[in-house]
Amino acid sequence: MSNALESSLREIAARLEQGLFAEEISRRSGLLQSLDPRTRVLSCLALVLAANLARRPALIAALYFLALFVAWASAVPLGAYLRRVWLALPFFTGLAALPALFLTPGPPLLRLPWGWMVTRTGAITVLFLLLRVGTSLSLILLLILTTPWAALLRALTVLGLPDTLVLILGMTYRYIYVLLRVTNDMFLSRRSRVVGRLASADLRRLEGAMAGALLTRSLDLSGEVYLAMQSRGFRGYGRALRAGKLTWRDALCGALVLLIVLAIALPGH
Repeated sequence: MSNALESSLREIAARLEQGLFAEEISRRSGLLQSLDPRTRVLSCLALVLAANLARRPALIAALYFLALFVAWASAVPLGAYLRRVWLALPFFTGLAALPALFLTPGPPLLRLPWGWMVTRTGAITVLFLLLRVGTSLSLILLLILTTPWAALLRALTVLGLPDTLVLILGMTYRYIYVLLRVTNDMFLSRRSRVVGRLASADLRRLEGAMAGALLTRSLDLSGEVYLAMQSRGFRGYGRALRAGKLTWRDALCGALVLLIVLAIALPGH
């Protein structure tokens, strides 16, 4: 229980640091930061679509290197950017795609002991999957790192999302961090007031009390926030204080992305 508690503390601190890290990158001067958030959202989704429509691995790899170049031009630290994608990718997508190496019918590519055989068709299938998932994750992560969450939510309205859904997403993101900080304070308070080891029953009782206190705090906080919103004129939907304007850079970026998507998606290109 003690090890689990310490791990929870480290995990909560890491999540908070990642959130602050992303907000700090979005305030830097770079290529993507100079574009309107609506242009970033539509361009990112279009490139993700192009990566999944590409019929050759070389085209997907070209899109991935384009994402790396844009990340460099947007002042995103490439080391952390690469680790976030490729450290998690083998454990999820790689494990899910592993059976395709052996179960997909096709000509043999590599013969293994105990009768196992890697087929050429299976290897190509796994390669396509890893490239597509890796490129898509890189593009989405690039959008998240270079766009503040509030601006990203405002930009999502161009996709036709209801205002209520956008408001719920914004408040959920904001108050997850508030509750994480409250939880972190509760863990630290518990650690500072306990000397020696507690019995298992006492630990379970203490953790249950902390969970109940956190639930009560979250309910009280939601009520206070709603009353504060009503006192400031909230009537069921949020309003953006500043509406961004599209510039020639946004038009140029949109045209380039459209050309890339058409060149990849159209037959014979």
